[in-house]
Amino acid sequence: MNNHYRETRKIDPSKGADLPDGSPNDANRVEIGPTQLAFREWEAAGLGLPNLTKMREYRWKRLTQHIVDRGYGGLLMFDPLNIRYATDSTNMQLWNTHNPFRAVLLCADGYMVIWDYKNSPFLSEFNPLVREQRSGADLFYFDRGDKIGEAADVLAKEIHALIQQHGGGEKRLAVDKIMLHGLRSLERAGFEVMDGEEVTEKSRSIKGPDEILAMRCASHACEVSVRAMEDFARAHVPLGQTSEDDIWAVLHAENIRRGGEWIETRLLSSGPRTNPWFQECGPRIVQNNEIISFDTDLVGSYGICVDISRSWWIGDQSPPPDMVYAMQHGVEHIMQNMQMLKPGVMIPELSANTHVLDAQFQAQKYGCLMHGVGLCDEWPLVAYPDKLVEGAYDYPLEAGMVLCVEALVSPEGGDFSIKLEDQVLITEDGFENLTKYPFDEALMGGSAS
Repeated sequence: MNNHYRETRKIDPSKGADLPDGSPNDANRVEIGPTQLAFREWEAAGLGLPNLTKMREYRWKRLTQHIVDRGYGGLLMFDPLNIRYATDSTNMQLWNTHNPFRAVLLCADGYMVIWDYKNSPFLSEFNPLVREQRSGADLFYFDRGDKIGEAADVLAKEIHALIQQHGGGEKRLAVDKIMLHGLRSLERAGFEVMDGEEVTEKSRSIKGPDEILAMRCASHACEVSVRAMEDFARAHVPLGQTSEDDIWAVLHAENIRRGGEWIETRLLSSGPRTNPWFQECGPRIVQNNEIISFDTDLVGSYGICVDISRSWWIGDQSPPPDMVYAMQHGVEHIMQNMQMLKPGVMIPELSANTHVLDAQFQAQKYGCLMHGVGLCDEWPLVAYPDKLVEGAYDYPLEAGMVLCVEALVSPEGGDFSIKLEDQVLITEDGFENLTKYPFDEALMGGSAS
């Protein structure tokens, strides 16, 4: 190996063998992560980086303790976000969501095994907490055809042997999302299949110190990317040739440039397409003196979700008064609801004591007041009073939870929707709003940009 090749493998020769987050200082590493651009921006912003080794150990210990507390022999995970949480490894994440070929078994004694794509066992070898790499968890028809039942039986036998050795022989096995043949094979193998989603969602709900550092970094990267999207929109929309897709593409590109991973939805729309909400981003040319509303739903650096929303008025005129009022009302809604957040508050209390939107906005209000967030939108969900299901979320808030506080202010039959959302950390004595991105000055009643 020549010296030039040695140098080009390094991401930053001044950092030594490891980067500040503990990952290898090697551009050829298997483990994905932030880019040099992201690291430079975080350093300039004075942000501390997570220690990834400690973050992985925290998650592993937390999952294991939840298994032990419930008296289960183990937890079998197919959901790619749960696998990411348990192992911090990735493999074709979006493809895996509809062709589930990966699985992880975490046993009650902490022994962890991954079943991965047969040609890529190396993708999790960077993490010593993953004790074995195997293959054979692909239980979908496209890959197995009419022999899928036999493949499921083989996998169930492997799991049975592992639980006998590392789960104390306990036949209660938590499973999150499994194909039908897999479930039947586990039951034939003698397992009582328990609700794995309850285990993983509760585990993921409390963020450790390094996860919070990772989220701060991801939030910064997301907001820098949103700023690039806003700058692009303001520069190009007045020219009359810029589509919603053109604007949305900027966020995707800037997210990837910083080591982000994907965006879960296409929730950006403009002008009258903002109402009703949930119309997806498309080819419409955005007109001058119109509103743009969006929801990032962004899986960014370190695989952390940053789920924030903003509405912008773009043009040289002032927005109409009813739109300004809706914006001010939406800001009041999320800021007042945020004031309720602190450890010990019961989730139904948040519903009961919510700021109440005006009658004209009730029919089209958002699907929830707040929701958890981590690697994606997570447990818990805080419902509006008229959508509350008694007993579904009778739990207190705890320090380390992160909630997205939402507002959709959308007049029924109107021609606009205001979408706002901030990401908020529950602290030991209250809350911290992690979202720093400003509200649009023109929509708040100031001068148009």
